[in-house]
Amino acid sequence: MGAVFDLSTRRLYLCTALRDDLTDFVRSVVSGGVDVVQLRDKYAERRDIVRAARELRALCLDLNVPFIINDDPDLAVDVEADGVHVGQDDVSVSECRALLGDDAIVGLSTHSPADLAGAVVQRVSYLSAGPVCATPTKPGRAGTGIEYVSAASAASAWPVFVTGGVTPHTIGELAAHGVSHFVVVRYLSESAKPATAARELREAIELAGL
Repeated sequence: MGAVFDLSTRRLYLCTALRDDLTDFVRSVVSGGVDVVQLRDKYAERRDIVRAARELRALCLDLNVPFIINDDPDLAVDVEADGVHVGQDDVSVSECRALLGDDAIVGLSTHSPADLAGAVVQRVSYLSAGPVCATPTKPGRAGTGIEYVSAASAASAWPVFVTGGVTPHTIGELAAHGVSHFVVVRYLSESAKPATAARELREAIELAGL
């Protein structure tokens, strides 16, 4: 595993799939203010995911940004990522912790009060909550609404990164409801100027006093 990071001070979390310009894209958004990177691709060939993971791991190491693998703790070990993020139906937190060790980052998705109740007693490093509103990146999953992510942010002893519809225009309202950590996919991945988009998000976070 890599360095030990304090996620409580990290605010802007990129979740990205494979793309032709992946390393340039990640370098750009980190320059704009992204401070956590996760590789998540549900559809690519495994050999392509492994190759991209190795490239991103090296880049994030140079940039001093935590690099997290989605769903696959074995791959996280193989590429010496900083950690893994799992969902409610994926490999358990305890199995991830056994594979990756005490210092690794282990994140867990939550979507409901029942998920949250089960998550807060596990050996996680952070939680995600949401999506606040339905999003194409989580097909078939309804939005949780702002009330749930607000409650999760207040209840957890660990950082809670909120997903779903995070833009510079929504960060202020989310922050007013106690949210202080944000996951972004489309606002960055669909931007023609990703570094600028990341700066806009970071400025909104700072304007909210976070």
